Amino acid sequence: MRFEKSIERDLEKNSNIFAEVLTTYFKKMKGDAKRQVKIDYIDSLVSVIGGFIAMIAIGFVAIYLGYPMALAPLGASCVLVFLMHKGPLSQPRQVIGGHFFSTTAALTVWSIIGHSLFTIGLVVVIVLMIMLITDTFHPPAAASALVAVNFELGWGFLLVVMIGALLLVAVSTFYNNIFQKRQYPQHWL
Repeated sequence: MRFEKSIERDLEKNSNIFAEVLTTYFKKMKGDAKRQVKIDYIDSLVSVIGGFIAMIAIGFVAIYLGYPMALAPLGASCVLVFLMHKGPLSQPRQVIGGHFFSTTAALTVWSIIGHSLFTIGLVVVIVLMIMLITDTFHPPAAASALVAVNFELGWGFLLVVMIGALLLVAVSTFYNNIFQKRQYPQHWL
């Protein structure tokens, strides 16, 4: 009888712990209260115009060289570089280095083992590790890597991505610094 009561208490204790862990787990998914962000519409318009100018230049090069699929990851980079130009993921080292290392790694892996679902997963792992090691974390660069592998684009794609990344940084540097309240880059390295 004492043994049965001991088992009951242990089961009750364990079920309470399980319920507590489960409750904590689901509370995390609720998130925090949304912060109110005041939008500076003039600054946003300046960003939009800068992004437009950069994408026209990048688009011309990408389409002319036959790699229009480079526009997607470079367009995502444009969002960061113009709308979040002060952010750590938008700086030249991250944009240029991120696209270079990610696309190079992806094309290397693809050249060795070919195109497969495994290759895509492996490329993401390698790209994340390289970005962390080289301090070139730039999420759109991971997209460049996946586009390179998924479309089996070959090494010419690297040239287009690098020209696009360099154009993006150049346009952003010249354009953003025209305005008194804007500065790009915050740092080069």
